[in-house]
Amino acid sequence: MSSSPAIWYAARASGVAAYVVLSLVVSLGLTLGGKAQNRRWPRFSVEDIHRFGGLLVGSLIGIHVLTIAADSFLPFSLTQLLVPFTSNYRPVWTGLGIAAAELLLALAITNHYRRRLPYRFWRTAHYLNFAIWTLASVHGLMSGTDRGAAWLAILYGVSVALVLVLLLWRFGGHVLRAPRVAAAGAVTVVALPLLIVGPLRHSPPVWDAAHVDENLTGSVIRNGTQLQQIVSFVGQAQRPQKLLVRADLLVAPQTLESTSLQLEYLPSGDVCRGRVTNVGGTSFSGTCLLPNGHERAIHASWVPNEGGTGVVGQIQLRK
Repeated sequence: MSSSPAIWYAARASGVAAYVVLSLVVSLGLTLGGKAQNRRWPRFSVEDIHRFGGLLVGSLIGIHVLTIAADSFLPFSLTQLLVPFTSNYRPVWTGLGIAAAELLLALAITNHYRRRLPYRFWRTAHYLNFAIWTLASVHGLMSGTDRGAAWLAILYGVSVALVLVLLLWRFGGHVLRAPRVAAAGAVTVVALPLLIVGPLRHSPPVWDAAHVDENLTGSVIRNGTQLQQIVSFVGQAQRPQKLLVRADLLVAPQTLESTSLQLEYLPSGDVCRGRVTNVGGTSFSGTCLLPNGHERAIHASWVPNEGGTGVVGQIQLRK
């Protein structure tokens, strides 16, 4: 197992991409399915879209799971990857994501054997799409690494609003007028991102985040060329709860082109995000902001451990 920046970013990107594609597949199914029933669209076009979309979602979820398994930053056992609610990392929200992936696999099996199954059974099973999308939405909102970022909040707001509007249009159109359906979508687009970056984002730390002086274990990873490379520090400080640390630097000769810094408190899930301001041979300093707006100054230093496979040191946080 390793913990390279490429693997970590691939895990995050594939999860977000899978959710976007799943939302589009559900939306297209709601749109084209109704028209296909009215014979305005050929049924095979709807089936082809669902088949291709399902394969794409499944592939992206496969990448998401494999990259999480390969990343030693927050290791998951095989049992934790396959059995819902057994993970040490946000077990409920992670478990909902695993359940969604397994329901998607079950749905794919029913689609593969569609011609051998009674149509009524297949049709009923097909509504699992809505359960899968709902579980995936909650999973991403509550356990995603970037769940508090504004860009992702907007993406979730648009996705949820789109599916909600189409559900109301498809199944409630005979009761709800178009203006009410549109109003529900508009409220969702605005309200959900505000909730994500507001009440849903804030979770008070379960221990004092204002003063941390802890032993640190981790590793330093370099990927790239002499002209430009990504250097990452990944590690954790151990208390009754864990402090997970990640610093990513885009380095060119004699200069830092870009940096990011993230500290996450478990099990509360509070994330302190910021940037690296100074780098030494075996140390870095930086600043980050907690969800409540409080800034922390960070300093970490280390030396190679006896086995030579990682580093050990200290990390301090101050107001």
